[in-house]
Amino acid sequence: MVPSLPERIAGLADLARNLSWSWNRDARALFRALDELLWMRVRYDPVAMLQTLAPSRLARRAADPHFLALYDRVMEWSAAEQSRDHTWFATAHPELRTNPVAYFCAEFGLHHSVPIYSGGLGVLAGDHCKAASDLGVPLVGVGILYRGGYFDQRIRLDGWQEETLDHFEPDRPPLEPLTGPGGERFLAVVPTFGRDVHVRVWRLRVGRVPLYLLDTELAENHPDDRPLLSRLYLGDLDQRLRQEWLLGVGGVRVLRALGIHPSAWHANEGHAAFMLLERLREFARDGVALPDAVRRVRAASTFTTHTPVPAGHDVFPSSMVSECMVRAWQDAELAAADVLRFGWYPSTNPDAFHMTAAGIRLSGSVNGVSRSHGAVTRRIWAPLWPASEPDDVPISYVTNGVHVATWMANPMIHLLDALLGDNWGGRHGDAALWERVLQLDDARLWATHKQLKLTLFSLIREEARRAFASHSRDASQLAGSGILLDPDALTIGFARRFATYKRASLIFHDVERLLRLITDAGRPVQVVFAGKAHPADAPGKQVLQDVYRTTRDPRFEGRIAFVEDYDMHIAHVLVQGVDLWLNLPRVPMEASGTSGMKAALNGVPQLSTLDGWWTEGFNGHNGWTIETPAAEGDDLDAQATTAARLYELLEREVVPAYYERDADGRPARWLTVMKHALRVAGQHFTAHRMVTEYVTRYYIPAMKGDPSPDIPPGA
Repeated sequence: MVPSLPERIAGLADLARNLSWSWNRDARALFRALDELLWMRVRYDPVAMLQTLAPSRLARRAADPHFLALYDRVMEWSAAEQSRDHTWFATAHPELRTNPVAYFCAEFGLHHSVPIYSGGLGVLAGDHCKAASDLGVPLVGVGILYRGGYFDQRIRLDGWQEETLDHFEPDRPPLEPLTGPGGERFLAVVPTFGRDVHVRVWRLRVGRVPLYLLDTELAENHPDDRPLLSRLYLGDLDQRLRQEWLLGVGGVRVLRALGIHPSAWHANEGHAAFMLLERLREFARDGVALPDAVRRVRAASTFTTHTPVPAGHDVFPSSMVSECMVRAWQDAELAAADVLRFGWYPSTNPDAFHMTAAGIRLSGSVNGVSRSHGAVTRRIWAPLWPASEPDDVPISYVTNGVHVATWMANPMIHLLDALLGDNWGGRHGDAALWERVLQLDDARLWATHKQLKLTLFSLIREEARRAFASHSRDASQLAGSGILLDPDALTIGFARRFATYKRASLIFHDVERLLRLITDAGRPVQVVFAGKAHPADAPGKQVLQDVYRTTRDPRFEGRIAFVEDYDMHIAHVLVQGVDLWLNLPRVPMEASGTSGMKAALNGVPQLSTLDGWWTEGFNGHNGWTIETPAAEGDDLDAQATTAARLYELLEREVVPAYYERDADGRPARWLTVMKHALRVAGQHFTAHRMVTEYVTRYYIPAMKGDPSPDIPPGA
């Protein structure tokens, strides 16, 4: 609990309970002003800070006129955040005083202090909620409270990743437990494999958006059911099925218990597809015939798929799904075969229930997450439309975007304030605004970037110091932690999940050629890696091990670093502080990717294969593209060609552009690329643009009851 605060600044407690503070610079500055050293020590967690601060320190701040002036300004902003009256949605759609959009996702990455995410899908969902809050979109989120988190990462001396429990205790703000009408700790009951599972709910405020997180750690549940929602993406097939069943079915029932009746529903990835089946059951229970029930569910539903890898979609044995749902469907007169057919996918085992196939069949609007991913998705799922050519399959795309106020560094925001005016943050959709970024002063832009780079190196040293002090890292590992990195050297960042198709180790394909690049005394290059491999992904762990071992190779002179235990906090500093963002996915395996967008919002160009968002984002001025052989796949010669082209770009274009300095000692050509990177990201790849597309193309038609333009009824 937050301790008692001086009355004059008592609003700090409520401010800390709503995550909107995390993307408001004045709110962040307010907490930092309480005690800057403590703010850094608690890793920017205001709840932990208020629980730690001495009463005498709080009393002094409550009497400080400068602090109080900032406090009053933040409180005025916070009060305005409670209303939707003057938001984009209220202005653009004043006629829609309607029920909300329900946004279901298996993970939400909102802030590192709430560790209920594993990577890109969760961070994307978090940015979606933040942008919906900014725009005033009436949206509620539904997810899972993973008390066990994802995992903490530790790298052994031999480079192998080890996982330790990352236990998260929810019994403190900003999470708020909700109770039933009789004071029950649970809000819903979900029959699962012959037993009733009681579902507890925690509310997390994300600006104007409430996020409802499900939890089964209750004495009312069977001991085997209590940990069902405790760990993210871990466990066997049976546990995964139960987890997704509880998310979809339990999520709908929780909303009903709260009196929330959405007018539009959005399933973000196949993990949430049981939400669609539960709504189908509701209609069938009320006597609606199956064809009409399907039509009604589809008319209000949007489904987003995020993976172009066929094997990346959840598939469960139909017999197992049938056993899971049998009691839940007792009040609906539908045969199990009629329900299970929604998850059937041609060319697979007939006893297979595809979550993505169910999501597609029961949603009126289906989309991928980039233009290239939309095309790949149409090819993958074309068998569901056997009479159509792949190009005619009614699956569209909405390219992902990132939340500017979350991912753009404060110094960069201040730089744009001076150029664009203090209110530029409310004009994200103004293309002409971002054109003006090309007018940024070279000296100020370079000074800002150097400041952010020093912040990155400071973080790297502090993380290494903490790890060494806690005995989680051996002295022989310190050089590989990045403490020897040179702030003046061209610094490349590569941070993401370690999956084989992302090819983190491709840069080491020709070690001798890379060594010449990295150890060039006049134009040195260094690389910072970060990321986790899924605990069950042995090939991904092998890639990570290969990369980590290079950090201990003395030939690289301490210019290869690996930052352990990657999370949102480390991600912020990395995308803001490196000089170049590297992305090497095997084409066409990258659905979208958003890390390069985040880097670009801080003026950091990207060097990437032409895949995901980069097929739309690259314009010849804002970074570099690695041409890949057609149908590269696992062909070793083709990968060698890609690696050679990577080295050639670095040697002939990237490194010379960085080290070519003008009379004032600044890299004028590089700064031009930085400006173009920022301009393109701001114009086309923000979460505000993404959410307005979802609202206009999908949510509004559902709210109005209009048929979807993407998939005709009955397709």
